[in-house]
Amino acid sequence: MLGEQSSKTQGATSNVAGNGAGPPPLNDADLLDMYRTMVLSRTLDQRIWQMNRQGRAAIVASAQGHEAAQVGAIRALDPERDRFYIYYRELTTMLALGVTPLELLLGFLAKDGEPLSGARQFPLHGALDRSRRDIVSFSNVVATQLPQAVGVALADKMRGEKRVTVAYFGDGASSMGETHEAMNFASIHRLPVIFFCENNKYAISVPLSRQMNIESISSRAAAYGMPGIEVNGFDPVAVYEAVGAAANRALSGDGPTLVEAVVERFLPHTSDDDDTRYRPAEDLEGIRDLDPIPATEKLLRASGILDDALDQEIKESAQKTVNQATEDAENAPFPEPHDFYEQVYAPGSPGDQS
Repeated sequence: MLGEQSSKTQGATSNVAGNGAGPPPLNDADLLDMYRTMVLSRTLDQRIWQMNRQGRAAIVASAQGHEAAQVGAIRALDPERDRFYIYYRELTTMLALGVTPLELLLGFLAKDGEPLSGARQFPLHGALDRSRRDIVSFSNVVATQLPQAVGVALADKMRGEKRVTVAYFGDGASSMGETHEAMNFASIHRLPVIFFCENNKYAISVPLSRQMNIESISSRAAAYGMPGIEVNGFDPVAVYEAVGAAANRALSGDGPTLVEAVVERFLPHTSDDDDTRYRPAEDLEGIRDLDPIPATEKLLRASGILDDALDQEIKESAQKTVNQATEDAENAPFPEPHDFYEQVYAPGSPGDQS
């Protein structure tokens, strides 16, 4: 149920926060803001998927089913302080960090003004200007962002800077060698890292049972001497509490934590994937009943925070925002060829053509 802490701690210690302090309680405004972001993300996600089916957007990795996990994690962190090493399914994360629907659509349509790579990479790839947010996604090669996240966390520790670095990845990446190296190194050096695994039970076409002979990814944390937390990824409050405790632990100097948010992938791996070839029909039965958006709506209504009028305003506002962003993105020009190399080669390097 939403609002109930459904995590279980495993690993080196049961004291996830290190100093025993969890994150502050969420107030009504926090919960409403999280719900607004989830609704906006779903509305935008549906629009991008629709545009792909119409031949207007090239490729989409949907975040549908992941919204609560992503918004709950960001709410527990400090966007102006912390570092975010994302992967390609982080649409809600990007919105929660202040990237606008227009900026995201510019990426999916490969239009000028896309802030991560100048529309030179896949959508949600590249890096945001650090004057706004410290968001990095080097590529869609699975798990490469984990050692990079650990490296920047080591640099922060050496400089004495109080930051948390969050490395986002899916269950498939948890089976990669880079993940082992990153977690082992981070634990040895007690680095301020949160390894945030969004377990939707499929690594592209490979189910969890064919990836590993364990039931819980978070149980792997014990091998590295760090806490592992398994949490209901459909519950934004539970995710907030788990990530908040891990952040406090990191900031206290107690080292990394592995947080596993268990979710479902409502759609195929990407818009180029046909999941009917490998995903049994019964596997999809009932998963929409777990949808975090109506579940969060139900929680807010039961708490007296949300009523029909406000809910309608939130959903209409999201639709209006997405409609306007769609129009603006479609009217935007494509990038000019002259700046093709600007974000490829460092100024003054042999390849620099500026």
